[in-house]
Amino acid sequence: MTLISDRPRLARAWSLFREGLRGSERDFTQGAVGPALVVLAIPMVLEMCMESLFAVVDVFFVSKLGADAVAAVGLTEAMLTIVYSVAMGLVIGATAVVSRRIGERDPEGAAVAAVQVIALGLLLSASLGVIGVTFARPLLGLMGASEAVLAEPARYAVVMLGGCGSVVMLFLNNAIFRAAGDAAVAMRVLWLANAINIVLDPMLIFGLGPFPALGVMGAAVATTFGRSLGVVLQLYLLTRGTGRIQIRWRHVRLAPAVMWSVCRISGSGMVQILVDTTSWVVLVRLIATFGSPAVAGYTIGIRTVLFAILPSWGLSNAAATMVGQALGAGKPERAEAAVWTACRYNTFFLGVIGALFVGLAPQIVGIYTTDPVVAAGAVACLRIVSLGFVFFASGMVLTQAFNGAGDAWTPTWINVGCFWVWQMPLAYVLAISLGMGPTGVYWAVTIAFSTLAVVSAVIFRRGRWKLERV
Repeated sequence: MTLISDRPRLARAWSLFREGLRGSERDFTQGAVGPALVVLAIPMVLEMCMESLFAVVDVFFVSKLGADAVAAVGLTEAMLTIVYSVAMGLVIGATAVVSRRIGERDPEGAAVAAVQVIALGLLLSASLGVIGVTFARPLLGLMGASEAVLAEPARYAVVMLGGCGSVVMLFLNNAIFRAAGDAAVAMRVLWLANAINIVLDPMLIFGLGPFPALGVMGAAVATTFGRSLGVVLQLYLLTRGTGRIQIRWRHVRLAPAVMWSVCRISGSGMVQILVDTTSWVVLVRLIATFGSPAVAGYTIGIRTVLFAILPSWGLSNAAATMVGQALGAGKPERAEAAVWTACRYNTFFLGVIGALFVGLAPQIVGIYTTDPVVAAGAVACLRIVSLGFVFFASGMVLTQAFNGAGDAWTPTWINVGCFWVWQMPLAYVLAISLGMGPTGVYWAVTIAFSTLAVVSAVIFRRGRWKLERV
């Protein structure tokens, strides 16, 4: 009897899933909040899964080369977080401005805003690439890399930092699609980029078939090439003229007022993400004092955590898009309802994943490494950080809700307090002063992110974000 009564519910769920995969034509400023959020979130969640898969695939193959190779990947990723902060800052500006114009039924304004975002992304990509190639090895040294890492494995950093523009543009263009409600397009682009990376990774790392054995550098070449082809596809789709965003030659111009709006929100967004990511850099530097095995264990544990958290960012991005479009349509109550609904969905999802990670940590880590020292560190990282997943869930949604409304400074100041003032000193005290080692750093991460969730919820309820003008 229960199975029969559940059939309509399962049919509705399957219908929403299919709608999300193939791309929805619905107006996200109208109708029930829950189904709209689910349809918008499904391709965003899958997109984030694909983005996190880049990291997991690289570590899986590179781990066969030893701890020094994995350490090179981990330290490079820590430095790339600075690049991600720039990209994510622009993503915040793109999401807020484009989604607001879509909510206002202004597709021309949305296209002009998209052009300003792309122009900023290209300029930053070129600058960051030159800096990356020039200073890759010195930066690895500053991060505490051993002499073994600074030798052959350092080539991974040179390629990844030199080609970091592909990351920036991939993030930005997909943000434009998501803000317009074309999340399925962004998802398909990541499918292509990941398929290329998965195929090329083992070929270039181990020299399969006609390809030379490039070692750890092969992972960087495969990832950068896959992302770059994804960017080419994005630009084609944006100019093809069949989506919700249609860029034409008349839109390719400097619009000072729009540029300023994007820069204003993106600037505060960059500071916000920079505060977050620099705290991660400091944590990695702290862990590096305990040697390459500790860094390798941290890298495996955090990469696995990101595999779970990035899909949750997909749901958070869906909430941000609905906030921007609802405010543009003059419906602040709909924006707030979407946020709390997303919090509930995300808490359930991450709560389940966290429980699985705590219980199955040794088995999960065993996929990546058989080194007992590295495995022990990775298991500790995975279990301790997963304990805070229930809090992380709401914190991510609330942060993106502020950003979707164009209020990027509120989460920025929350980040300053929770990460710089609270997390970094706490990590040092636990790891060094109290002698807990890397385990102390993992506890500091869990405590700081839990604090951020509570503070964000209190401030969000005050409702000042509803008055933000974009």
